Amino acid sequence: MESGERRKSAGGTPQADRGGATVCLLAIGLVFVLVGVFGAALGAARCARHQARNAADFGALAGAGQVLDGADAACARAADLVSANGGRMTGCRADGLDLIVTAQVRVAPLPGLTRDAVATSRAGPARS
Repeated sequence: MESGERRKSAGGTPQADRGGATVCLLAIGLVFVLVGVFGAALGAARCARHQARNAADFGALAGAGQVLDGADAACARAADLVSANGGRMTGCRADGLDLIVTAQVRVAPLPGLTRDAVATSRAGPARS
C-alpha cells in the first residue's frame, strides 16, 4: 500500500471519515437545543412582563376608587390586588384624583438568572 492511499473498509469508504456525520448531527442538535432554551427564556420574560402589567393595572383601578378616602387607603387597596395577581407593589402615589401604581414580578428565565419585570399604571376619572 502506498503512503498516500487511505485504507478502505468493506463498504468502500475511507476509515478516516467514519464518525463525521455523527459529529455534524450532534452539532446541529446542540444548536436546536440552544435555540429552544433561548426561546423558552424569552417566553418566560414576556409572561412576567404581562403579569406585571396586569397586576399594576388592576391595582391602579382598584385603588383609584379609594382615592377620595386618602392616598393610604387607596394604596392599601392597590397593594391587595397587586399581590393577588402575583406581583409586589414597589410604588404607589396619588396625583390629584389619579393613582399611579408600580408593580414588580420576579422571573427566572434561566437557572441561576433572575430578573424583575416592572410595570407602572395610572388610573383615575375620565377627562373630556
